[in-house]
Amino acid sequence: MTDLLQHAFNGLVNGSFYALLALGLAIIFGMLGVVNFAHGAFYMLGAFGAFILLNEAGVNFWLALVIVPVVLGLFGMGLERLLVRRLIALDPLYNFLLTFGLTLIFQDLMRMKYGSQPQPYPQPAGLRGTVDLGLFDFPAYQVFVLVFSVLVSIGAWLLLARTRVGMIIRAATERPELTRALGIDVGRWVSPVFGFGIALAALSGVLAAPMRAVSPLMGADLIILVFAVVVIGGLGSIFGSVAAGFLIGMLQALGNVYVPGLATTSVFILMAVVLLWRPAGLFGREETAV
Repeated sequence: MTDLLQHAFNGLVNGSFYALLALGLAIIFGMLGVVNFAHGAFYMLGAFGAFILLNEAGVNFWLALVIVPVVLGLFGMGLERLLVRRLIALDPLYNFLLTFGLTLIFQDLMRMKYGSQPQPYPQPAGLRGTVDLGLFDFPAYQVFVLVFSVLVSIGAWLLLARTRVGMIIRAATERPELTRALGIDVGRWVSPVFGFGIALAALSGVLAAPMRAVSPLMGADLIILVFAVVVIGGLGSIFGSVAAGFLIGMLQALGNVYVPGLATTSVFILMAVVLLWRPAGLFGREETAV
């Protein structure tokens, strides 16, 4: 029983990364209709941002946790204005190809500068021990990642659910056509929302740096799984993306124990089952036939 709980808790920690990444993807897709394949690359850039700040400027993890998401979020806003916006009116495939190309560019730039070998990033000094959770001890940093990710998810929910700006963004994310029909200028929120989604990916990357080796391909290894998370939770569903992220994290962790070799496959099997049963995803809205 203790081992089961420990594996489940480990799955929740991994699910923290899926939840933050899926939340950003869902917001971007809901408002722009863009499948942002570069999301994994921004996760990688977030980790490299923390690594570069530490090694080049001596900036510690706590400052990097603030600086990197803000900088990459602003970069994402500029990217949306410069490139993504120009292709919005065209077939969605064009923006998919654009973000796929950006992924390759970002990966190659990091590979040219730092090579393909994973780079270590130290855990923060105050979080290098373990925490007694009653039934078992668990690494303090991983406990921090889980708690911090939950707080960020709750904070994002409060922002989107309890503020006027948040309600407009949430409405534009989940029902963009209806929001426009009500006379709300959705366009003015596109760049900030795109930047916010990118910032969440960068934040997840900074959190991942002390746990996972920093490498140019770390985002490529994750993005396909995150797409599955978003589809399972429901495209454009904010709550669904977060809930599915933690669910998939637990499923994968338990799968690694009980069905080794099939843990990742089980995620895509679940995705297929969900799509057959409920094409809009677990928490997505079914479209009404006209």
